[in-house]
Amino acid sequence: MSSETFNNKRRYHRIFYRAQATLSTDTLTRTCEIIDISLKGCLLRFEQPWQENIEKPCFLKLQLSPDISIVMQVVVSHTVGNDAGFKCEYIDIDSISQLRRLVELNLGNSELLERDILSFSDAQ
Repeated sequence: MSSETFNNKRRYHRIFYRAQATLSTDTLTRTCEIIDISLKGCLLRFEQPWQENIEKPCFLKLQLSPDISIVMQVVVSHTVGNDAGFKCEYIDIDSISQLRRLVELNLGNSELLERDILSFSDAQ
């Protein structure tokens, strides 16, 4: 499958957003770098390859400012080297509002964001 075909099947627009974040399970907390993020998941880079159980839920925390953060429950969807893709399983209303604003600012196109939100609500 070509990357163009794969991208055409994707239902959410990713934004490239480099930032530090933390990923926690019930047994560990790891720092990571966000490579990209969307309403439905993210791509993260770790110092070492992801070795944890891929079915175990994790919590991603992206601190936008001292008072504002995005927290989502995620599960691993794929790993390649030190990068791992995560699918969002749950996000609270405050975090989705902050994520929506972050995506909107970086997309620069509210119509694309509205399509993503409709896809998100259809998938739930």
